[in-house]
Amino acid sequence: MNANPNVAIIASLVSEPSRAAILTVLMDGRYHPVSELAYMAGIKPQTASFHLTKMVSANIVAVEKHGRHRYYGIQDQDVAQVMESLLLIAPPIEIKSFKQASEDKAIRLARTCYDHLAGGLGVQLTDALIQEGILYEGPKEFTVTEKGKEFLADFQIDLKKVGTKRRSFSHKCLDWSERRHHLAGALGNALLERLLELNWVERLPKTRAIKVTSKGEKGLKETFSIEVSI
Repeated sequence: MNANPNVAIIASLVSEPSRAAILTVLMDGRYHPVSELAYMAGIKPQTASFHLTKMVSANIVAVEKHGRHRYYGIQDQDVAQVMESLLLIAPPIEIKSFKQASEDKAIRLARTCYDHLAGGLGVQLTDALIQEGILYEGPKEFTVTEKGKEFLADFQIDLKKVGTKRRSFSHKCLDWSERRHHLAGALGNALLERLLELNWVERLPKTRAIKVTSKGEKGLKETFSIEVSI
């Protein structure tokens, strides 16, 4: 028998609406307490704890203990990729309020996809890196060119350090809102961390949306020829 029946276990966990909502929240790449996840998923903390226990047991969600408190996050990049793929084929959310419309717009403009940049800005940045000859686009992943190695060194991204991480280096991630690929993997993470370090972008509380700062608006235009209106 070649089929793995355990696939059904994972599918059933992800298909439950409350668990799917929790996992979508965790796509911001951060660790959250139960109370926060419960609030954002619209369920009681006890219910959230029940669902999280199941997902931890299935190695979908990781937990960190700090004293009496527990914080939960996506287990790894593989889980994040599965969630991004599901979001790609999921029906769009019905917008019923101005608040929902604003949140949807912000998420589509720029967001974290686990630990790298996604949305319109993520795709624009990837396109810029290709057009400038910094990255070469292959069938499944991006390759850093010789010119790219010099550029990234000047941009203070240590490729040797990035390459030592036990994960994909620069794979292509299909963006669910843009329907195009953006840079993921260890290099995608390093690029996002550098943008945060430069204060060109900043994380927003209780959302995956990423905000471009006034400093970032200037930096993205000068460095990558990306026009961002803030």
